[in-house]
Amino acid sequence: MNIISVTDLKKGFDGLGVLKGISFTLQKGEVLSVIGPSGSGKSTLLRCLTQLEPIDQGTIEVCGDTMVTTDSNGIVQYASKNTLHTVRLHCGLVFQNFNLFPHMNVLRNITEAQMHVLKKTKAEAEVTARALLVKMGLEEKEKAYPCQLSGGQQQRVSIARALALNPEVLCFDEPTSALDPELTGEILKVIKTLAKEKMTMIVVTHEMSFARDISDRVIFMDDGLIVEEGRPEELFNRPKNERTQRFLQRYE
Repeated sequence: MNIISVTDLKKGFDGLGVLKGISFTLQKGEVLSVIGPSGSGKSTLLRCLTQLEPIDQGTIEVCGDTMVTTDSNGIVQYASKNTLHTVRLHCGLVFQNFNLFPHMNVLRNITEAQMHVLKKTKAEAEVTARALLVKMGLEEKEKAYPCQLSGGQQQRVSIARALALNPEVLCFDEPTSALDPELTGEILKVIKTLAKEKMTMIVVTHEMSFARDISDRVIFMDDGLIVEEGRPEELFNRPKNERTQRFLQRYE
């Protein structure tokens, strides 16, 4: 079952094409890693999927709902507000810079969206939040504020906040790029655990060994295009495209 279907997605900024016709699907329970050089359009792709950026052309379908399409005249048409709200709930996004509310403690960072978006009571939201904090190994940090946490701890809170809304798909935008190397491992461990639980995920990452280990499928992007995609053992060990080969040589 396709959780996400993207067809001919295009997006530019100030006349510069960033996504130049991206098409792919994501299956339920699949982990898709997106790799490629900086500036290739990976983060923009996630921002379009999660409605943080409007698209210029293409079609995106999420969990059977058409989020946006383009008619025969090239006019982009987004779905109704109610449908977009439903689609937004299907896709969680974990930012590379955490994006926690600095004036809220850990528990409130996780409960706030549950109460406002899912209309849970405070007590219901706190039950979910505390269960997720245990899962993240942060049960003793619920009263701490973001400034009192390490980068790795902040990112685990960010993951818990995204999971609290019970999304069908969890998107990670370079989740370890803002962390010291010593803290990277703890975030990768959390994502590996989610993969074992068959959480459907799209992971934009520069961690090649991690992408190799965790992914069911890998997409290599360059200059706004999908240059190559395949199973990790194929793409990393036997890349077919010369551009993919040159990129991966840097990580050998």
